[in-house]
Amino acid sequence: MTDPVDFGYERVSADEKTRRVRGVFESVASRYDLMNDLMSGGLHRLWKRYAVGVAAVREGARVLDLAGGTGDLARLFAKAAGATGRVVLTDINHAMLVEGRDKLIDSGMPLPVVQCDAEGLPFPDRSFDVVSIGFGLRNVTHKENALAEMRRILVPGGVALVLEFSKVAAPLAPAYDWYSFNVLPKLGRLVAGDEASYRYLAESIRMHPDQETLKAMMERAGFDAVEYHNLTAGVVALHVGRVY
Repeated sequence: MTDPVDFGYERVSADEKTRRVRGVFESVASRYDLMNDLMSGGLHRLWKRYAVGVAAVREGARVLDLAGGTGDLARLFAKAAGATGRVVLTDINHAMLVEGRDKLIDSGMPLPVVQCDAEGLPFPDRSFDVVSIGFGLRNVTHKENALAEMRRILVPGGVALVLEFSKVAAPLAPAYDWYSFNVLPKLGRLVAGDEASYRYLAESIRMHPDQETLKAMMERAGFDAVEYHNLTAGVVALHVGRVY
C-alpha cells in the first residue's frame, strides 16, 4: 500500500488523488480560460509570456509543454520556435487536452498533442531542448517523478521551466488568504458552477512546496544552476533548471 498524498488539505491514496484531480479538470475545462482571466485579472498571460522569454527559445527548438491544458504556453513557444521548430502539447486530462487542441486549431496553429502522465513520459531520453510545466506540478501526485522525467528528456544545454503558484510575500499573506478562501470558491460557483474545485485550488497552493523547497527538489532531480524568479510578490514563481 502506498503512502497517502495531499489532495488540498486532505490526505488520500495516490489513486484517489489521481481520480479527484481528473474530476476537477473535467469539471472546469470549458470555463478554464475564463476563470484564469477572472482570478488573476489577466496576469496569468504576463506570467506565461515571462516564462517563455526566460527560456529564450530559438528558431527550430524542440519544446515539450507538460500539463499544458488549453495551450497558452504551447502557442507562445510555437511562435518562438518558428516553422522549423517542434512544440508538443501534453496533458493527462482528456477534457483539457481537447480544449487545448481545439484552441490551437482555431488560432491557425495546430500542434501535436499527446495525452500522457508527467510521471512517465512516452518520449526518448534527450529528445527536447526545452520542457515546461505551467500551473500543473501542483497537481502531480509524485512531483519528484515528474521532475526526474523532465530532466531525462532534455538534451545537454536544455532548460526546464516550472511556473507555479508559490509562497506570497508575508505582508500580503492575510489579504491573499482572504481572497483565496472567500472569493475564489464563490467565483468558481458563479462562473464554472463548481465551488469545490476552486476551494481545492486554494488549498493545493498552500500545500505546494515553497520556492526554496522546490529549488532543492529540482537540484535532487539532477538539474544544474537552479534559480527562481518571484512574480507578483511571490504569488507565482518561475523555477528554471538547466542541464550541463
